[in-house]
Amino acid sequence: MGVSTSALSHAVAALEARIGVRLFNRTTRSVSLSEAGGQFVSSVAPALSIIRIALEQAGSFRDTPSGTLRINTSVGAANQAMPVFIAFLQRYPEMKLDIVTEGRLIDIVVEGFDAGIRLADSVPQDMVAVPFGDRQRFAVVGSPAYLAQHKAPRTPADLKAHRCIRSRMPSGAISHWEFERRGETLRIDGDGALTLDEPGLMLEAARAGLGLAYLTEWTVGTDLEAGSLVRVLEDWTPPLDGLCLYYPGRRHAPRGCVH
Repeated sequence: MGVSTSALSHAVAALEARIGVRLFNRTTRSVSLSEAGGQFVSSVAPALSIIRIALEQAGSFRDTPSGTLRINTSVGAANQAMPVFIAFLQRYPEMKLDIVTEGRLIDIVVEGFDAGIRLADSVPQDMVAVPFGDRQRFAVVGSPAYLAQHKAPRTPADLKAHRCIRSRMPSGAISHWEFERRGETLRIDGDGALTLDEPGLMLEAARAGLGLAYLTEWTVGTDLEAGSLVRVLEDWTPPLDGLCLYYPGRRHAPRGCVH
C-alpha cells in the first residue's frame, strides 16, 4: 500500500488509543492479533468487502483496466500460462500481475489473492471456474538407455518390475500414478530409489535414466519430440480436464479477471 512500517505502527497505535483496546500482541520477534483484535477484524470484514466491491465497480467505468491482479498457481500451470500473462500485460499496460507459484492448495480469499489457476478437479466448488487451455494428459516416460535395459511395461501392473521416480505432494504424501482404460481404473504407488517434489527435477532424473517418471504431456513434450524420452503405457492415460482460472463467486469479479 506504499505505507512505511513506522507509519503503519503509529496508525495502529493511534487506533488502539482511540478505542482503548489492544488489538495486537507484540513481542520483539512477532506481532499477532489479540482476542479483541480478532473480533474487530471479523466485525469490519463485511464492510471492507463492500467498500472493495464499490471501488471495483467505480473502476469498471475506466476505458482501460488498471491495478494489480494477484494470482496463485503452481509452477507447471504458470509455465503453461506464461504466454497468456504476456499477452494480457501487452493488451492492458496499466495492469500489473503478481504471480505466486506454490505446490500446496490454498484458500485464495484468506491469502489475499484475486484468482488462482489449477487443474479443474482441484478448484473449490464455491468458486467461479473458467476453463484455461487444453485438456491435460499424463505420460509415463523413460530414457532410451533405461528402456534398453528394462523391458517396457505393457500394463500398469508391470511397473512393479521398474524403478519409478516418485513424486511427493506439498502435503508430504506420495502421489499415486493413475491409469484408466476401457472403464478399468488403477492407482499405482510405484517403487523407486528417488523421490522428488518438483516436475523439473523429475524430468532431469528421467533423462538421466534413473527410472520411469509420471509427468504431464506439456512437461515432457519437447523431450518426446527430440527422442530423449520415450513414452510407455500411452493407452492407459486418457485426457483429463485441464487448467481453470478461478475466483470467488461474488457479485463483482476483479476488473482484470473480467478481461
